[in-house]
Amino acid sequence: MATATRIPLVLPLTSSTSTLRPRRTHCSVKPLVTPTFPEASGIASSSSPFSQNYRAAKRGLKRVSVVSSAMADLNLSTVLVTGAAGRTGQIVYRKLKDRTNQYVARGLVRTEESKERIGGADDVYVGDIRDADSIIASIQGIDALIILTSAVPKMKPGFDPSKGERPEFYFEDGAYPEQVDWIGQKNQIDAAKAAGVKQVVLVGSMGGTNPNNPLNSIGNGNILIWKRKAEQYLAESGIPYTIIRAGGLQDKEGGIRELLVGKDDELLKTETRTIARADVAEVCIQALQFEEAKFKALDLASKPEGTGTPTKDFKALFSQIITRF
Repeated sequence: MATATRIPLVLPLTSSTSTLRPRRTHCSVKPLVTPTFPEASGIASSSSPFSQNYRAAKRGLKRVSVVSSAMADLNLSTVLVTGAAGRTGQIVYRKLKDRTNQYVARGLVRTEESKERIGGADDVYVGDIRDADSIIASIQGIDALIILTSAVPKMKPGFDPSKGERPEFYFEDGAYPEQVDWIGQKNQIDAAKAAGVKQVVLVGSMGGTNPNNPLNSIGNGNILIWKRKAEQYLAESGIPYTIIRAGGLQDKEGGIRELLVGKDDELLKTETRTIARADVAEVCIQALQFEEAKFKALDLASKPEGTGTPTKDFKALFSQIITRF
């Protein structure tokens, strides 16, 4: 073990004063220096071990930050909205796109024109739900699927309301509810199951408990019957699901009404049988966030604007539901 030589410090008296003053001396022994911590001063010798360790720690923190950011991205839920160019589908798609801290949005539309209508982003896929192979790419890698596809009747030309006539409707060949609301939705459910999708939200309509509902007579399409068949297929698929049977859809602002849930078309017997599309869209997204929404089916309507309290607690809303189908 090395020994240190102690060198005495000589303090001579000056002739002009009796105060002791130290005289600067030169010696080979370096004075003791109190170490400076970089976290306190921000300065450290580039060659000091402490500085090297500090810089290494900073690099480690940066790597942790990058990894944490990447992990956060991995925690985002990828959600596909089918029927994304429809009036309700567009709202759901936009809401998901706005919530970048929670979701990665995808859309599925039937034509290139529809894709351009909603912005033409790369996350919008073009496919035909009646052709199972054409939708596989859009479903691969997603966490949740929101189905908003539906057959849409067209009005026959020549209708003149001034003559007191009732409009007549028809479905185009290949676009009947059987092809769209049954086969098309079945294809989506099968693809979701094969891809390991964690949850499917399916939007249908109230009225399906009554085979004689007037909607079934439109274009001789039996639309509610085919929708109901697809809902049953989803409920039996084993995939966690939420089936939302909406009342009459309105193009109004959302988030300002008290929402009502029911079962077996009970709400159709009341005065509260309508709901804003924006509210349906919000319920679709909220269903992805709560276990209370899984393996449940609900009828959905709202109180008139200005009555009741606008719904904000969606966990409580879903907790009211006890029906699985």
